Amino acid sequence: MQNKTPIKAEVVKAKLEALNITDMNNASIREVVQVVNMIEAETGEKYVRMEMGVPGLPPASVGVNAEIEALKKGVASIYPNINGIPEIKTEAARFVKKFMNIDVNEETCVPTTGAMQGTYALFQVASGCDENKDTALFIDPGFPVQKQQFMVMGGKFESFDVYHFRGGKLKEKLESFLRKGNISSIIYSNPNNPTWVCFTEEELKIIAELADKYDVIVMEDLAYFGMDFRKDLSKPGEAPYQPSVANYTDNYVLFISASKIFSYAGQRIAIVVMSDKLYHRNYPNLEKRFMIKGFGNAVIYRVLYALSSGVTHSVQYAMAAMLKAANNGTFNFVKEIKEYGERATIMKKLFTSNGFNILYDKDEDELIADGFYFTISYPGMLAGDLLYKLMFYGISAITLLSTGSTMEGLRACVAPVKRNQFDDLKKRLELFNTDYPINN
Repeated sequence: MQNKTPIKAEVVKAKLEALNITDMNNASIREVVQVVNMIEAETGEKYVRMEMGVPGLPPASVGVNAEIEALKKGVASIYPNINGIPEIKTEAARFVKKFMNIDVNEETCVPTTGAMQGTYALFQVASGCDENKDTALFIDPGFPVQKQQFMVMGGKFESFDVYHFRGGKLKEKLESFLRKGNISSIIYSNPNNPTWVCFTEEELKIIAELADKYDVIVMEDLAYFGMDFRKDLSKPGEAPYQPSVANYTDNYVLFISASKIFSYAGQRIAIVVMSDKLYHRNYPNLEKRFMIKGFGNAVIYRVLYALSSGVTHSVQYAMAAMLKAANNGTFNFVKEIKEYGERATIMKKLFTSNGFNILYDKDEDELIADGFYFTISYPGMLAGDLLYKLMFYGISAITLLSTGSTMEGLRACVAPVKRNQFDDLKKRLELFNTDYPINN
């Protein structure tokens, strides 16, 4: 590193020391956020912030207006139904049919206080279905906080990095875990956070077939629903549809969040969709822990009720309105969020033009889409060292190692980066590349 960088070196070092961060590999997303906040406050310099997956677009107005109207009507004084208001259940089932071509019962569509509450509740129940199956399996890289949820609940999990196990190779890798007989659930996101890879239909079939063979519940996190911009997934009731394991098995739970697709993260709402078969399935072992055998009832009346006794009443009306507008074709939510793909195209070019590489770059033989995230590495640098050095250049991200990846690189989120910051990013990357030349 040269003597003069865009951010004063002594300030960066002091703030890292203040938070006791000695290895950037061990820094959580929230710790990176905090240290950057502190540096920006002292220096007045604005970072190109890519560390946190927050929406970078205005919230959907149809949701805002519906929520305001609901509050005016007095719903704030009334406890919401733990199952969800009728409108949200109806529109959620329609949404799954319109945009996934999958038939689900309204009863099995349940709002949660963000997808994180949904995953926590489902992790609790799925881990208690069979006393012999006490371990979850993460197909990594993945969202680090989901593993933290297992830590909090005292649950067990295993994981593997999918990078070297795409296509047909996925079957043997998955089966090497499943044949041990202790796996209760398989967990992944699609599109993937942090790498933006997307499972192919072949891979989804493999996951489904093995889930049926070993009686395992598949938990598919669709936080970035419709955001594989290589194909137009925006037309309700028309192919192509959002790919899903639900096409091939009944052992599934889907998580559909408003945070990214509707830019409604602050209001904390998502929909958990359980297959009808799974929702109504009885597990004798659940009765030992929850005094109730039915899977769906255990989720709703035991865990969700204990966590919040229902999702904020007004935001349910917002979610119902956004889903309804999308279902009716009056709100093209995919068109609204294509901005992320356009930003990613530009930003990836800026990085690769200055010596960086895209790590998770393909879905088998096809280049990944440009979307909410991408992954980067720099020749000769380990992940923690790369992030540490970039901090002096006013660029922040998180290491892939924190996501379960075996690759030495970083996750970059495009959403917080405004287009008017692209020139700054370009200059900072050029300076970084000059200060750390690559030896060919």
